[in-house]
Amino acid sequence: MERIYVIGAGSWGTAFSYHLARKGLHVNLWVREEDVYRQIKEERENRLFLPGIKLPENIRPFQDFSELSPEGIYFLAVPSRFVREVLRQFPIRPLYLVSLTKGIEEPTLATMSQVVREELGKLDYAVLSGPSFAREVAQGSPTVVVVASWSQDFALRVQSLVSDEYLRAYTSGDVLGVELCAAVKNVLAIAAGAVSGLGLGHNTLAALIVRGIAEMRRFVVAMGGSPETVSGIAGVGDLVLTATGALSRNRRVGYELGKGKSLEEILRGMRMVAEGITTSRAVLSLAERVGVEMPITEKVVEVLWEGKKPSLALRELMLRRLKSEY
Repeated sequence: MERIYVIGAGSWGTAFSYHLARKGLHVNLWVREEDVYRQIKEERENRLFLPGIKLPENIRPFQDFSELSPEGIYFLAVPSRFVREVLRQFPIRPLYLVSLTKGIEEPTLATMSQVVREELGKLDYAVLSGPSFAREVAQGSPTVVVVASWSQDFALRVQSLVSDEYLRAYTSGDVLGVELCAAVKNVLAIAAGAVSGLGLGHNTLAALIVRGIAEMRRFVVAMGGSPETVSGIAGVGDLVLTATGALSRNRRVGYELGKGKSLEEILRGMRMVAEGITTSRAVLSLAERVGVEMPITEKVVEVLWEGKKPSLALRELMLRRLKSEY
């Protein structure tokens, strides 16, 4: 039986641990917050990040990194801005690591695979992504994800480990493309939320999503990813979920911005991380580096970080120079 470590007990890390434990696997779940650690250990529930889900006894919470073993498979589920800090605390170098994190590091503009390689050296690495709200995974809603790795053997190993009647994993060799799609879709979801917050209809939301897909494709291909990845689970699949689903934190941020709240007000009311906020600037910087135009992302950055009103940002998008679709 695999020795499994899930690093991070936010909503996704907890739900993914629950999924693996439901399969009968023993999961060691690293918890940063002392109050969450006590809740899971004593009450078998993460009331802060995943309330209402009773966690089985084969999820063992821990806080001390001295308990880590290099032979286990590690699932990394911490926000992108904390990944490097957490990896630097590891007393060992894992042999196998799967990233569940959807973001790009600021200010380095590094993807999670780059951060992992820089901090841990060469190892078997995969990224798992796709349309997968944490609560719905924990509740057993049928879900599909993609596992991308440079090693086909490792991708197949992870695929077999995580798949069952509730969650079906597909494999891919496009690590970069999957990581970039996972980052960009969160930025576009903020824009989609703003559309709803402004009280606009389905026409506007559909326009935002379809032009967002075009923006994502240009960016991913220019960076070296595959256009097929954009059309698949990690791209269009995850974007549709995050841009339309009520459980999306990034969509919620955009919705509140559309309602007229400031970013500071919104963040004061959130304990969980919305990756698209910081990732927006990183994506735009990378796009500028490779010479790709990303007008929606640019407007998201202006609304989040420069105080532009969402209504004005949308008007500017609609009045851009007319052009052919392709």
